[in-house]
This record gives sequence, structure tokens and C-alpha cells, in this order.
Amino acid sequence: MIPLLASLRPKQWTKNFLVFAGLIFAPKLRDPEAVQSALLAFVVFCALSSVVYLINDVQDREGDRLHPQKRHRPIASGTLSPQMAIGAAAVLGALALAGAFAINRAFGIVGAVYLALQVCYSMWLKHLVIVDALALAGGFVLRAIGGAVAINVAFSSWLLLMTLLGALFIAFSKRRAEIVALADDASGHRRILAEYSPYLLDQMIGVVTASTVVAYAFYTMSPETEAHFGSKRLSYTIPFVIYGIFRYLYLVHQREGGGNPSELLVTDRPLLVCGALWTVSVIVILYGPWG
Repeated sequence: MIPLLASLRPKQWTKNFLVFAGLIFAPKLRDPEAVQSALLAFVVFCALSSVVYLINDVQDREGDRLHPQKRHRPIASGTLSPQMAIGAAAVLGALALAGAFAINRAFGIVGAVYLALQVCYSMWLKHLVIVDALALAGGFVLRAIGGAVAINVAFSSWLLLMTLLGALFIAFSKRRAEIVALADDASGHRRILAEYSPYLLDQMIGVVTASTVVAYAFYTMSPETEAHFGSKRLSYTIPFVIYGIFRYLYLVHQREGGGNPSELLVTDRPLLVCGALWTVSVIVILYGPWG
């Protein structure tokens, strides 16, 4: 059971906190029913993402054995059989989808689309240059959409745009970190890495970095946002977003980090503090006496 639990990658579940974006920005944080639905949606996405990790580790087990860190994964190391992993993925996937449709039909459809997209990524899309990053980003966008439909609120096009850009930023940064860490062995571990170079990825990262900051700034200062929340103060959170992005870039370029975004986001103290301050600031602005 221990190798199976490790293969579910609970440390990666932090990505699913994006499900709560719709709850916070609806704003529905004071609605107990909406909070309950969002929590259930979070659990469902944790289960669905673990299904994808199991399938991906089975698919990549040969390449993972050549990686200095990934070779210790249970499936790559042989402590968990591929048959056991696929069986567990089938059972967990069925339970997760049943739970998704129990929340509501729209969320069930989003969960099914997410699972289908990520399975296609593991089997095929991750071998297509640029499409691989877009498929990863699509998973984050579906999390944001899922969080909104789970509580029956309309999802903001601004939220989806910023989610897409932010996810692309992390995906390209992860590719760059892998290429730098693996050096000449990069293409042997993952064929798609031969299609990228640090220079190309730096150009892509530069585009999505600037776009993310600009999109967030426009969102916080737009008349629609002001009218929706009844406050202009959301723009006060822009410095936290800028610092968070720049700190992540610093870790990628100067500390050779970024290969494991989920671990980095919970182990780097400045990023943790920045994320906590941004979250608290947003909640205070949206739910304070002036909100």
C-alpha cells in the first residue's frame, strides 16, 4: 500500500487548490453550501489527478529509470507493478467520476473532460512540441472551470485567461529546468525535450510572464471588476503577483529549480509568504466591511 500511496503523489494535490478560485472570487466564501461543494470538488480533482499520475508513471516507467530522481518512483523502481497501478487507477477513476456527477452534472462533465485530456496527454499529446505545454495548461483551466460550476456560478473569462497564462509559465519553466538538469541526457529521458532549447523556452517564458502580469493588472483595475466587487482595492495585490513570478524565475535561472513546481511552491519560504499574503489580501479586500 505504501508504494501505491506514494504513486498517488499527494504532494502534487496543491495544484488543485485552484478549484477554490471560483469560491473566493464569486464571492461565495460565506455560503456554507458553496464551501461544501468546493471542498468536494477539491477531493474529486485530487483523485482524478492521482489517476493521471498512475497512468503516466506506467507509461513513462522506462524513461523514468534513466532520470536521477524519477528512477526512485515506485513503478519505475519496481516496488509497484504496472498491473496493480492500472487496476487502482481504474477503481479510483470510477469513484472520482461518480463523485463528480454527484456534485452536479456540469461538474461531472468537466471532470470527465479533464481525465480524458490528461490521459491523452500521457499517451500522445506530451510528444507534440508546444501542444504538450498547452495540454498541461488546459488541465489547470479545467480545474478553475470545475471550481466555478461546482458551486453553480459563471466562470470569469479573466480567471480562465490568467489561469492559462500562469500554467503556461510554469510548464515552460519546468521544461527549462528539466533540460538544464538532464543536459545531454534530456532527450533520452523524454523525447519532446529534444524539440526545446533553453533559449527558445526563455523566449516563451518572457511572453507568458509579461502577459500574465498585464492580464492580472487589467483584471484588477477593470470597470467590470470594480462594479462586481464594489471596490478598486483589488489592484493592491498586483505587487504580490509580480514578486511571486519574479521569485519563481529567480529559482529557475539562479537556483536551477522549477523541475517540480508543486514541491517548490510549498518549500520555498519567500514564495509561501508571498502566496499567503496575496490570499489574505484578496480575502480581506473582497470580504471586508468595504467589500
